Amino acid sequence: VQLQASGGGMVQAGGSLRLSCAASAGSRDYINHMGWYRQAPGNQRELVAAIDSNGRTNYADSVKGRFTIYRDFAKITVSLQMNSLKPEDTAVYYCAADGSDYALGSYWGQGTQVTVSS
Repeated sequence: VQLQASGGGMVQAGGSLRLSCAASAGSRDYINHMGWYRQAPGNQRELVAAIDSNGRTNYADSVKGRFTIYRDFAKITVSLQMNSLKPEDTAVYYCAADGSDYALGSYWGQGTQVTVSS
């Protein structure tokens, strides 16, 4: 399983960005859970949002109401729509996937930088 993330960039506070992550062909049987983590300098990696094989979502409290996670089961992709971005959202964002709906970390994509200026 390989995950390819895209969509990071720089935006002013209040703006929006959309991150996308695509799993390699043939990965469907190995993936149930998909999501996004982020890591800011000096901080631990934290879960931002996740979506399981039943479409149930989980969000960090800090992004609830601003971020929305989407999943295309057929294309094995996961996207993160980020609205009302704040400077504290600045981090490297990582796509992750797992064969279990109760874990998220068996597979990782490369990080994509999100920078929010004030």
